[in-house]
Amino acid sequence: MADLEQIHRSGEEIERRLRLQSFPIAIKLLRSEEDIPEGAVRPKKALGYHLLLCQAFQISRRMGITVAMLKEDMWCFEPVIGYGLAEPPQYFLDGYNRFPDDVETLQAGSNYAHEFPRLETGKYIGIVSAPLMTANFEPDVVMIYCNPAQLTVLLLANEYKDGHSLTCTLSGHAACVYPVIASIQNRKSQVAMPCRGDRCLAVAGDDELIFTVPIEKLEDLLSGLRGIEQTAGSKLPVVRGIMLEPEVLPESYMKIGRMVGLDTVSKRVGKTVGLDTISREK
Repeated sequence: MADLEQIHRSGEEIERRLRLQSFPIAIKLLRSEEDIPEGAVRPKKALGYHLLLCQAFQISRRMGITVAMLKEDMWCFEPVIGYGLAEPPQYFLDGYNRFPDDVETLQAGSNYAHEFPRLETGKYIGIVSAPLMTANFEPDVVMIYCNPAQLTVLLLANEYKDGHSLTCTLSGHAACVYPVIASIQNRKSQVAMPCRGDRCLAVAGDDELIFTVPIEKLEDLLSGLRGIEQTAGSKLPVVRGIMLEPEVLPESYMKIGRMVGLDTVSKRVGKTVGLDTISREK
């Protein structure tokens, strides 16, 4: 049984440390209708309309509402195929999802279709999302919409335990599919770009990116956030300025720099200047 109180505390800490503009959201794959959490909104029943899955995620992260999306609630086919709610039709596999609108050839469209991330067909019936701080279910994945500065801190925190960088598959399509399924299949954090639908139809910001983490790695991520703040001062907000020959770089940076032939012996106390000063002195 999940410790929901701890999950809620983790959500609050993530929001506070990253200074997020929207809630981090809990995402769970549903195996049966019995898995739908109490109080979840079913768009077709409650609103009389279908939703894009990215719209459901936005409602959860901006309005704090729990939304359950089954096949009958969906308006976009990509998550239906991606989450295994239906078999991909041959028309999709042939490449017509992308051709001729935004790829040059039908073969290019087919390449996309065959590389599209998919879960086993029939294993799940839908997806539910809710703010991490209030979710009444144990999530499979946590999704965070963040700006580039926040993503930098998340990546540093993700590397804190083992030093491994992320390897991600990026696309301009299906932002509701790529990062969630990759985190589930690989059990690793992922980064994704909001797709055109997410930005145009679900109000994702121009400056936003997506970071996902499997629920079992959430505490490691929080440990990393705490660690990089304590050991390296990496936190938000970022203090900005151009320091000439900065002495705040770690000694290991200075030492390795000298090993590769850099003149990293400080000749003066670090001086911080504005861009206008550099422009005048060039």
